[in-house]
Amino acid sequence: MDKLGVIAVPISVVCIVVFCLARKVPVFDAFTEGAKQGLKTSFSILPTLVGLMTGVAMLQASGALDLLANALAPVMHALGLPPATAPLVLMKPVSGSGATAVLTQILQQNGADSFTGRVAAVLAGSTETAFYCIAVYYGSIRVHKTRHTLPAALFGDFVACIIAPLAVHFIFH
Repeated sequence: MDKLGVIAVPISVVCIVVFCLARKVPVFDAFTEGAKQGLKTSFSILPTLVGLMTGVAMLQASGALDLLANALAPVMHALGLPPATAPLVLMKPVSGSGATAVLTQILQQNGADSFTGRVAAVLAGSTETAFYCIAVYYGSIRVHKTRHTLPAALFGDFVACIIAPLAVHFIFH
């Protein structure tokens, strides 16, 4: 199985090139045009990403995340969520890398096989970085009015917060 992982990307590239050649697509020209468009997209969303990363760093450094997590502890308890998962619930919609760091901390403090660790892992896998995705995807196509996207994404995260402890309890207890 290890060997398959090593050769999967080269095999995929070869298959794409063979397919393009069979369809008489100028492979190198198509590749360079796609790379050029990717760079333009990257530069267009860069200000949004810098702002988002700065905000996340300030939130973590200021201690506001910990204060908010402590304030949410009663609500978390009422939902059946371990209070230790509050920083993860707050961080995941904003930053995937920040949420991964919080998840790692939760797993180190509580153990991966604990109820808290399992709930945190389910939350990390079933919630989305809504603000980041909206910034990247809508920013790349220059959409400024996101309409129902953010409320729907946050509602999905809320549902995950309700289901995660139930799923862990049902599967492991």
